[in-house]
Amino acid sequence: MVFARKRSNKKWFFLVFLVLIVIVAFVLNTGWFERGAPIIKTKSDVIYSNLNDPITIEIDDKITLKDVKVTLFKDNELNGQILVNEKVQGKKKNIRFDLKLPKLAYKEKINSYKLLIEASDNSFWNLFLGNIASKEIKIIVDTKNPTVDIINNSYQIEQGGVGSVVFKASDENLEDVYITTDKDRIFKVIPFVKEGYYTALIPWDVKDENFRAYVVAKDKAGNINKQRIRYYFANKKYRVSNIKLSDKFIDGKIEFLAQKHAPKDKELTRLEKFKFVNEDLRNSNEVLIHEITSKVPDGMINNFKINLFIPLKNAQKVADYADHRFYSYNNEPLSNSYHMGLDLASVKEAPIVSNNDGEVVFVQENGIYGLNIIVYHGFGIYTLYGHCTDVNVHVGDKVKAGEIIGTTGTTGLALGDHVHFGVLVQGVEVRPEQWQDAKWIRDNIYNVLNSSKKKILSE
Repeated sequence: MVFARKRSNKKWFFLVFLVLIVIVAFVLNTGWFERGAPIIKTKSDVIYSNLNDPITIEIDDKITLKDVKVTLFKDNELNGQILVNEKVQGKKKNIRFDLKLPKLAYKEKINSYKLLIEASDNSFWNLFLGNIASKEIKIIVDTKNPTVDIINNSYQIEQGGVGSVVFKASDENLEDVYITTDKDRIFKVIPFVKEGYYTALIPWDVKDENFRAYVVAKDKAGNINKQRIRYYFANKKYRVSNIKLSDKFIDGKIEFLAQKHAPKDKELTRLEKFKFVNEDLRNSNEVLIHEITSKVPDGMINNFKINLFIPLKNAQKVADYADHRFYSYNNEPLSNSYHMGLDLASVKEAPIVSNNDGEVVFVQENGIYGLNIIVYHGFGIYTLYGHCTDVNVHVGDKVKAGEIIGTTGTTGLALGDHVHFGVLVQGVEVRPEQWQDAKWIRDNIYNVLNSSKKKILSE
């Protein structure tokens, strides 16, 4: 009997132990005793502040957050100023808030602070106190704007043309320098001659009626200096063409391009096919071109020289840059587009020359542009050659001035044999004739750069 009782006690002990294990496992798996501390996120462990822009703080947790505390300390101070000390309302796993710093630095002239961020969650871990996290951030106070000094710029810029500028930008905590326009376009600047000096070619998009350009310098604390570049603005009249579409054209080139590129060409009417080619296909082709030609490699320049761009010998111009073309069918308006380059023609499959050294950045079929070559020549300048029959180059090739890169043709949306020649500056098609004019290049680029360089080196 005693032996049987002992066996029964062991059985009950084992069952109780097993139940306890199941209960503990259940409790632990419910997340009540979750052991992961909250994660505190800020832009950086060192934050520059102008005391105006808020500091964004984000806190994540696997269960729910309980409370948040933020304290600001002066250097070597034990008791700081509590900025936030709050219970988190609701069952939130994530909170994000903007913290405005008190403007103590204006009065106390203190250059740096320590920000202590603390957070806890609703876990039963840590004797029911929850998981606790903390993060220290160094705050560097900077309330001074960067300085911008425009040294020189070209006198005039015309619609569809290019202006140049050289300037100095400085700040102890300088973060970014760029050119912007009243249309919120952003253009990259290039270091020039010495540290702290910059230059840029700035294009005025022909489709923009008005134009203003500014140098912007921004520091790590968000302080900004924005200086207008004082150009004389010259509006230029460009050609406007009214073109009546023929059945032969629609049933020929347009039909061919629609079959090749339209996702559902068989569902489109003849006129819908034209609109697709002239608008949708053209837009996608130009988006690709703009993306490729917007890139400006890093690196300082000390000098700049460029030859005139005459890609086709003894050529005749057969279509103008910025020609705004309005198309109609049976006297009904249908579509419109801009022609963003010069069409040049001489003989069939004439050799196309790169007049300047450069790097080939694009060679492939590109919709209405046909077999298309793009070459980068430095200083944000690209040249484009469309409708080629053959090409002699590949992406990555370094070409020399005078090298034949391809031949003219009728690929893409071309009726007669020619080359579509375009010049782009930082992704914007500009007037090619300026780059075929030695006086314009001298007055608007060389003179600006050379006079600025002398001044910079004398300082």
